[in-house]
Amino acid sequence: MGEGEPAKRCSRCREEKPRAAFAQNRASRDGLQAYCRPCWAEYYQARQVAKGKTVRPKVAAPAGHKYCRRCGEIKPHSEWDRNKTASDGLSTRCKACRAIEGRAGHLKRQYGMTEAEREELVASQKGLCVICLSAPAAHVDHCHETGKVRGVLCFNCNSAIGKLGDDPDTVRRAAAYLEGSSWKPTLVAQGVYQLPS
Repeated sequence: MGEGEPAKRCSRCREEKPRAAFAQNRASRDGLQAYCRPCWAEYYQARQVAKGKTVRPKVAAPAGHKYCRRCGEIKPHSEWDRNKTASDGLSTRCKACRAIEGRAGHLKRQYGMTEAEREELVASQKGLCVICLSAPAAHVDHCHETGKVRGVLCFNCNSAIGKLGDDPDTVRRAAAYLEGSSWKPTLVAQGVYQLPS
């Protein structure tokens, strides 16, 4: 501990430790847990065992590293997000695992599908965007009115139909324009146009 750095004594191990070694507890007078983070983790695990709950064994990791229970790898602290309420101040899963879970959660919330269903859809498209047939399928496309998934597109095609307002008539006019059949609509009333035949 540096000189002048605030300290607190852990009620369990009786050691003086910096305030950062204690998790927050708004109910206590000083706003911190009575036990330091390591003591709190031991106490919590002992309580779970006493309740008859299964406690996962702790995997020893070298200093500056932590074991990820999801992927089963020991990784340096730089590969973890911060979590000030955790006993060690780090997230329970490494950044890579959190990203995977985040993508899976997004698919379920946004499109009502699992990663396996998305991969099945991509495989049915032979891995390619169904519009350009050349770029890899990467972005789930859905109808904004019904929410129904239409397919998996590349970034450019997904952006293009979005910028054209997901409107089939606008897309048809764009295709006609690209094929050299440009047209000029005639204004028949305010906001009403007639297309040439």
